[in-house]
Amino acid sequence: MLIRVADWERIRSGEVTLQFRRWKRPTVRAGGTLRTSLGVLAIDAVDVVSRVSRAEAVAAGFPSVAALMSSVDGREGSLYRIRLRFVGEDPRIALRSSSDVDGLELSEAAVALLRLIAANPGVRAADLAASVGREKLPFKADVRKLKAKGLTESLEVGYRLSPRGEAYLRSLDG
Repeated sequence: MLIRVADWERIRSGEVTLQFRRWKRPTVRAGGTLRTSLGVLAIDAVDVVSRVSRAEAVAAGFPSVAALMSSVDGREGSLYRIRLRFVGEDPRIALRSSSDVDGLELSEAAVALLRLIAANPGVRAADLAASVGREKLPFKADVRKLKAKGLTESLEVGYRLSPRGEAYLRSLDG
């Protein structure tokens, strides 16, 4: 679920507590979290709705129901109301700054991916994937697993190793 950058501060402060999306099927679920580089959100409820009240539009950061509806018009699927709240900073930020790699073990494939990123910082995911004969989406899923361990960072284009990723490779090269 993409959230407009302009809404983030208002979500953090608790001013915005709802988001509305048209989806064929929801991309988040109640009880889950949404982890982004700007922070972690708790997803408290996800409901299909047929109408939106003015109070709900305001809680979603819009001045009117019409303004909210214009933001979702032209998209296919049911209208979903997502109740959310900010719960904290992205834990990956602190993790990737750490050089502690004690007990961290990666598969050979993950180490190879880490080395590929180390040798090609800032290269598009599609290009990196193609360079090793992989499809882009599964490749990106594997990079997200490294990111969750604090080993890589996303750039505007491509990736780079975090200090923790560099420390991990140094521990292997020893």
